[in-house]
Amino acid sequence: MITTYPLARYRFDFEVTTPLRLPEYAGSTLRGVFGRALRQLACVTRAKDCHGCLLQRNCPYPAVFEPPKPEMASLKNIATAPVPYVIEPPAWGIKDYAPGETLSFGFILIGNAQQYLPLCIMSWQRAFARGVGAGDGTAELLGVSVINEHTGGQEAARLIHQPGQSLAEHPRHVTLRIDTLPEHITLQFETPLRLQHEGHALPPAKVSARALLMALVRRASLLAEIHDGKPLYTAGKFSRMTEIANQIESKHNLTWRDWTRHSSRQQRTMQLGGCIGNWQLRGNLAPFHDALRLGSWLHVGKETSFGLGKYRILMEHGT
Repeated sequence: MITTYPLARYRFDFEVTTPLRLPEYAGSTLRGVFGRALRQLACVTRAKDCHGCLLQRNCPYPAVFEPPKPEMASLKNIATAPVPYVIEPPAWGIKDYAPGETLSFGFILIGNAQQYLPLCIMSWQRAFARGVGAGDGTAELLGVSVINEHTGGQEAARLIHQPGQSLAEHPRHVTLRIDTLPEHITLQFETPLRLQHEGHALPPAKVSARALLMALVRRASLLAEIHDGKPLYTAGKFSRMTEIANQIESKHNLTWRDWTRHSSRQQRTMQLGGCIGNWQLRGNLAPFHDALRLGSWLHVGKETSFGLGKYRILMEHGT
């Protein structure tokens, strides 16, 4: 059983200074402005991209935003490293913020990327000072809080930074609850889940418990191995978990939610819809206890850096 995991979840609170509009789903918008600001602060060469840069494996920008291909022999087949952050934007729906209102969102850092939290804070400040969303609305940082989950699933926020003050010490890992999950749980997906097969997102009719559970296991283990140097599961255990996942029963009430985003880097519009709703799992879930818990922070599926694949665990003992 995994007891701790190298992850910290933060809440950023900004006070809007000029009218600011966020799109229907702001994950991509926030990711874009964060990446540009982070690169401007971190890159010393001012090159157009990181390809071929001698500093690529020592620079904070790729370490956080565009991790290079892993060098470990065990990961030689991994084409692209998962990024060590997740942005959790405001709830779905177009948002208009007037001056004086508070805009809040979540930001998760994983593994070694946590050493760059001060730079990430400065990047978010720069992004909102320069303008975000339609009309380039601006905002000023009020504070950064670390979010901890208490027993019973309740969350508590502790302020760790305000402008002009130093960053307070705080836990850089989460402690997993030791109580076991029952044999029947429900996952409530709050943002679109994109489980993929052969490059295409699976619709509700084609998703399976095995695809979901093994995606959770792979994501938690890959992030830990690449960004903390500590894989969670051996190849043998991974194979056994795959066999057990085949036996898990599932029933869901998922619907498809479309989402369109514009990629400034690729200069094209992309359709990134996915499944939302409730998904019931029944069976021997004990081997997936850790991955299911971690997934509620790490999210699951594709485009998790935008905040997709976010879920809550329902129907647990004691809740």
